Amino acid sequence: MSVSEKRSGIEEHETAPSFMGDEKVAEVKVVKGNEAFNEAMIKEAPSPFTLVAIILYFCCLLGFLCSTMNGYDGSLLNALLANSAFKDFFHGSNDGIWAGIVASLYQIGGVCALPFVGPAVDTWGRRIGMFIGSCTIILGTVIQGTTISTHNLGQFMAGRFVLGFGVSIAAAAGPIYVVEVCHPAYRGVVTGLYNTFWFTGSIICSGAARGALNMGGNTSWLLPVWLQLLCSGIIVMFCLFLPESPRWLYVQNKQESAKAMLTKYHGNHNPDSIWVQLQLREYEEYLNMDGADKRWWDYRALFRSRASCYRLACNCTVSIFGQWAGNGLVSYFFSAVLKTAGVTDDLTQLNYLLGYSCWQFAFAIGGAFLVDRLGRRPLLLFTNIGCTVVWVCVSVASSQYFAHESAAAAKAVIGFIFIFGAVYSVGFTPLQALYPVEVLSFEMRAKGMAFSNLAQNAAGLLNQFAWPVSIQKITWKTYIVFTVWCAVQATVIYFFIPETKNRTLEELDEIFAAKNPRKASTEKKKLGLDSEANVVNVEVI
Repeated sequence: MSVSEKRSGIEEHETAPSFMGDEKVAEVKVVKGNEAFNEAMIKEAPSPFTLVAIILYFCCLLGFLCSTMNGYDGSLLNALLANSAFKDFFHGSNDGIWAGIVASLYQIGGVCALPFVGPAVDTWGRRIGMFIGSCTIILGTVIQGTTISTHNLGQFMAGRFVLGFGVSIAAAAGPIYVVEVCHPAYRGVVTGLYNTFWFTGSIICSGAARGALNMGGNTSWLLPVWLQLLCSGIIVMFCLFLPESPRWLYVQNKQESAKAMLTKYHGNHNPDSIWVQLQLREYEEYLNMDGADKRWWDYRALFRSRASCYRLACNCTVSIFGQWAGNGLVSYFFSAVLKTAGVTDDLTQLNYLLGYSCWQFAFAIGGAFLVDRLGRRPLLLFTNIGCTVVWVCVSVASSQYFAHESAAAAKAVIGFIFIFGAVYSVGFTPLQALYPVEVLSFEMRAKGMAFSNLAQNAAGLLNQFAWPVSIQKITWKTYIVFTVWCAVQATVIYFFIPETKNRTLEELDEIFAAKNPRKASTEKKKLGLDSEANVVNVEVI
């Protein structure tokens, strides 16, 4: 069995001329996923390292910077809250309601961007969506950075709002662009890697905050603030040179441009490639040329049918679960968590923060390479069950520290927080960008991702307001809440969340049209192949 067959989920094969009573059948293979996708994998296994494939990876890399921006901006306040000069300048603290309000403006900005995400990404294309989001982030950075001359906390908070607004648009456009331009055989890995670049932003932010601390004074927090221009500036300069999404081109009546893009990047310059023909055939069958994506005000596609509602529910469920597994507490209030473990020095806290970001990045990359091998469901189940176990351990160790002020217990808390980061990053980090995008049909995708961002930001508001107060009032008992909730998440995922691997984006329609999408997505099939590897018979096992 070839490597490509293992990756595509082909589990076994046998020679069976009389299989299912069909004399044309020369070979039988047991697969998961769509038969057309698996036939393409068998007949024309793609090479991941051709010149055009590498060029397309670099195009996706620019899209990845949307995630890097998100990681930097999302981690910035955490780093600033560990900086005494910043807290003294604004007369704040790293826990309690002050921290919650300042942090929440970022989420509120993201929520307010909801009506603008669909028009920005659908009307002018995925590239322009990234451009608009990045320009808005540049504006938010300028508003924040110039606070040094006004000493105005309200201005700084307004900058946080504008940043959240821009990130919401860019964070929708980025993964949509990546998932739609990727070769179907590598969609899982490449789009999974997209969200791992959240940690490159987090690492850059942590490193900048750590290095700037040595400068002292207000420069120690202004430098990380102004560095928010880095990724947004790169995207603004180069995103218009990228190839556009073939699906967007197709529904804009630019079918020849869509075919040219697929031929170059997915067919390796061969217009007769099975991958080119498969996708064009599915575009013709599944894409609505006059869908709701053409009308900025029309959200009916999200609720038109049972299948549409199920898709949107899966999208928002995974988005919310990623926020409520406990990572929000660790990401935004890491310094307060360290404080509960007895670590109070600014420099030590920033060192831990930098190390934690690097640790999570390494495990997130590993998880991205597992999404096509293991599947989306197994990774989500592993992550949520693992987080449940880890939070039990954190609760026990924290309770011992508070009861006895034990140095060993404090070290155990920090150790388990790092284990949590590894478990969370393997599953949730790659899938938080991949899964919500791919479960949506093209007509739903931009507006559905706006709802995904709404769900994330609304869930994030709980992180901003509830957890800092909870840490302040009930300290370690906060971790018990996460223990129970992660177990609930694992249960919901097991019974309701379908598998999406081994299908093109258009082939996912057949899953959500089924009576039980979760069950339909995990079915195994026997494929009867003729001597030329064409599928001539299919049997559901």
